[in-house]
Amino acid sequence: MNWLAHLYLSEPDAAFRVGNLLPDWLPPRELVDLPEEFQRGIARHRQIDAFTDKHPIFRRSIGRFERPFRRYGAVLTDVFYDHFLSQRWCDHCPDSLTDFVHEFYASVDTIREGIPPQAWEVLEHMRARDWLCSYGDLPGIATTLRRMSGRLRFPFDLAASVPVLEEKYDAFRADFEEFFPELLAHLKAEEGGFLQNNEVAK
Repeated sequence: MNWLAHLYLSEPDAAFRVGNLLPDWLPPRELVDLPEEFQRGIARHRQIDAFTDKHPIFRRSIGRFERPFRRYGAVLTDVFYDHFLSQRWCDHCPDSLTDFVHEFYASVDTIREGIPPQAWEVLEHMRARDWLCSYGDLPGIATTLRRMSGRLRFPFDLAASVPVLEEKYDAFRADFEEFFPELLAHLKAEEGGFLQNNEVAK
């Protein structure tokens, strides 16, 4: 799952939410000594990734990519899944996507002093360019993937995978809609009630 999903799958606390993003921005050695309020979010991030990476539905999504994209299938699937979460946001959260995201952007200022400088720089870019509200359409996905391409060790145009999403859109969406409830159920079983302030009442 990518950043929007990690935020949704957090407790409604600024430090927890930021902690749930930090493992994507900082090496493990820089996470160890952060305060406990961040550690809980860091642990949630790892829990989500561990469940997701080995799940057969997620692996099925990766298998929908052929060369040369298969090598980056996990990264691309994470982003594609955030697209589908964004598309059906109202099914999962009582607040609008814009309200949810902008509340998060505002909340990070309350814990500014505790956030490592490298992570704060990412948050500032995220907020200035409203990355989290950009996943809902294909141009936004392409922009996200181009940005991610710049962080790869070897040059590769991740945005060139967008036609794969277009071609297999219904299949990827079906994968997400089957997978996401299983992820929610897993996290609730591990730490029941954690989404009580996020999810739509059923």
